Amino acid sequence: MICKKILGKLNIIAQCRSYGLSAWQCPQFLFLIMGVFIILSSVVSYLIGVRFLADPEIVAFVVIIIAAALFIISFATTRSFERLAEASRMKSEFINIVSHQLRSPLTNLKWTVDLLFSDKIKTSVSKKEEYFAVLQENANRMLELVNDLIIVSKIEQGIFPQRNQEISVADIFLEMISGVKIYAEALNIKINFQAQNNLPKIFADPSHLKIIAENLLDNAIRYSKGGGEVDIKVEKRGNKLFFKIKDAGVGISEKDKKLIFQKFFRGENVLRKQTQGSGLGLFVVKSMIEKSGGRIWFESKVGKGTEFYFFLPIK
Repeated sequence: MICKKILGKLNIIAQCRSYGLSAWQCPQFLFLIMGVFIILSSVVSYLIGVRFLADPEIVAFVVIIIAAALFIISFATTRSFERLAEASRMKSEFINIVSHQLRSPLTNLKWTVDLLFSDKIKTSVSKKEEYFAVLQENANRMLELVNDLIIVSKIEQGIFPQRNQEISVADIFLEMISGVKIYAEALNIKINFQAQNNLPKIFADPSHLKIIAENLLDNAIRYSKGGGEVDIKVEKRGNKLFFKIKDAGVGISEKDKKLIFQKFFRGENVLRKQTQGSGLGLFVVKSMIEKSGGRIWFESKVGKGTEFYFFLPIK
């Protein structure tokens, strides 16, 4: 795994393509060019030094100082360009994903409204109620996306409010399970919740935990293959509460695992199911868990399902 990451970083062409930049605009390629420049500068400095300085140790010291200074400047400059390139890439992805996510519900809204106001098509009361249900569903989809974007924006700006208080984890999870019960039953999915007896309350923001539970539950149900079970377990381990959410869904491929918590990312096997989603849920979940002093990780096999684990400090 480590070797793959290193090789991925060394693959300059792939890195440049991921940013959508030409080689001469790509930070990694510029760093390579600057590295060659540093080597040449060091050689030239050495040749000049041995000509005018008698002590070879002084020559070596001067060459090392010059090379180190050039390397630091090169690294800092390249990192700045890399951050700009990454910001540009994320901006493009943001526009593409948001426009794609909004286009479908907006188109459905337009068609439905046109039908309702059309004089050519006469509809019964029951049919009109069906059209209004379509309007409501698509409006909710757009509202969900906008809410996710607002949360992400506040998290990145460091202004997302956190109002901690003593809360019962079991009560919050049972509330979230009750909210998705009808949705799960419609997909023939059974949700099992198991909490250790006498679980202590934790000091956290209840709204954050609700968002965490809602996103992980929604993913477990949404990406299941129609049927099966979702298992949720909560237990105390030392001074932490340990959570496990297991599904029997489509799973996560090896190449997608390192990207799963990135903004707007959705795996190829998920996209093939054509399920709705903005790719923001797991980014929000990870940010909130870490902000609360916890950590999240997962295990997954394609076609076998996924197990998400996370813990939160009790106090």
